[in-house]
Amino acid sequence: MTQQFDFYFDFGSLASYLAHTQLPRITAETGAQAVMYPMLLGGVFQATGNASPMAVPAKGRYVFIDMKRFADEYGVPLVMNHHFPIITTTLMRGATALQMQSADAFQRYMDCIYRGIWVEGLNLNEPAVVGDVLSRAGFDPASLLAMANAQATKDKLKEVTLRAVERGVFGAPTFFIGNDMYWGQDRIEQVIKALKSK
Repeated sequence: MTQQFDFYFDFGSLASYLAHTQLPRITAETGAQAVMYPMLLGGVFQATGNASPMAVPAKGRYVFIDMKRFADEYGVPLVMNHHFPIITTTLMRGATALQMQSADAFQRYMDCIYRGIWVEGLNLNEPAVVGDVLSRAGFDPASLLAMANAQATKDKLKEVTLRAVERGVFGAPTFFIGNDMYWGQDRIEQVIKALKSK
């Protein structure tokens, strides 16, 4: 049986974007496959009393500098999105809907949304902008929006978010190897080491 690890994420998390770019490396180095869990980070914050580092201006400015250092180390593009915060509820519902439909479409969707927010710096709070991003990636925006707004999709995303909180998640990204939790993209080396030791 192929080894697995759990990965909880939200598109609005810059650290989740950086971790997302490194998932193929984790698999290449360990053979373990990521089990993806789209969640609502806002819901996690509300349930746990946590808040975005951007809520503290000085910390917010530093966090981007710190994350840019990681991006440069990883060799991946990163721009500061001046439209931040991006309200990701519908975007995360889209991820949930596609995950239930097709692994390939789910991966393509994650790539295009992350790129839109953290590489192109687009305002994905605007439905027309989201529609353009989706169209360029080969999706039918109207069809995807209908799937995202289906009650089954909403229920699934809520269920995953609540389960995340129950497991101890308070931010994104969060990895689990069995019951062992690792928070933040700066824990990737620890995740790799732990997976190799299994």
